[in-house]
Amino acid sequence: MEEVAVVENKKVILKKYVDGIPAETDMEVKMGDTIELKAPKGSSCFLVRNLYLSCDPYMRGRMRDFHGSYLPPFLPGQRIEGFGLARVIDSDDPNYTPGELICGITGWEEYSLLRSSNELQLRKIQLDDAIPLSYHLGLLGMAGFTAYAGFYEICSPKKGESVFVSAASGAVGQLVGQLAKLNGCYVVGSAGSKQKVDLLKNKLGFDEAFNYKEEADLDAALKRHFPEGINIYFDNVGGSMLDAALLNMKVRGRIALCGMVSLQSLSSSSQGINNLYNAIPKRVRLEGFLQSDYVHIFPQFLEHVKGYYKEGKIVYIEDMSEGLELAPAALVGLFSGQNVGKQVVWVAKE
Repeated sequence: MEEVAVVENKKVILKKYVDGIPAETDMEVKMGDTIELKAPKGSSCFLVRNLYLSCDPYMRGRMRDFHGSYLPPFLPGQRIEGFGLARVIDSDDPNYTPGELICGITGWEEYSLLRSSNELQLRKIQLDDAIPLSYHLGLLGMAGFTAYAGFYEICSPKKGESVFVSAASGAVGQLVGQLAKLNGCYVVGSAGSKQKVDLLKNKLGFDEAFNYKEEADLDAALKRHFPEGINIYFDNVGGSMLDAALLNMKVRGRIALCGMVSLQSLSSSSQGINNLYNAIPKRVRLEGFLQSDYVHIFPQFLEHVKGYYKEGKIVYIEDMSEGLELAPAALVGLFSGQNVGKQVVWVAKE
């Protein structure tokens, strides 16, 4: 009988439910668990070695004891999960073959036993020497697709329009701004440091950018950059920035509600939106969205964005942390702006 190799499987677990902004201490890197490097016969599962993990703000919502969202909460004491890129090691699923590269929801651990389902948003990755492998989690992954779907499907941009992007140097914002420029728009981004503002203007091609931390009056900052008003606001932060944008929207402006990373709590917030009335006389449309609503245009997104990248029309910035033990700090850093670009954790080298 063939002997099956057994290895340690380091993983990141959630210690307890979190309502506010998560801390590293809310998670734990657990050692000592083991896993057989074989998919159990008759299980219809396949075993993967996780190579890269994606840190995304939506994961914070799954750390709450809240069951009314589009994704169930993580379980205390269990490993957390998120988008990752992995190589198939063994398979009892005829659709997956050892050696294949896949992208989708996987465990925050070294090895994961997966069973294919729509919820995992699994797709196979074809190697392309022109594109870094990790970009399939960012530029060509959930973050990039969020930017693409949100900008084109929600914002419906027209050439010459004025576009404002918050958290503009992040995983989503950096691509929104570049797509807007390719569409012939005037684009301004906000970010939280001089380094990020410089990147927006000098590397990512934004027309203007400002450090929101240096602005005592966000309404005045937006009026300075958009004296005629804003056609499109791609909102990644919510809070006071959304409130200021509502004062500066043009008639029939569009606001894509992508994220609310500025909120201290997702369950209850003492910070309301004061300027929503302005959406009525200006006929502004505000719409929240999930990238998973638009999977039918994913092939179109891949074709367009791969092409733009290979032609040198867009660039993409990553912030890479090396080692699973750094994953909790990398995730938590999203909520204080520690990352510069798309935050990825490099779990294993091949």
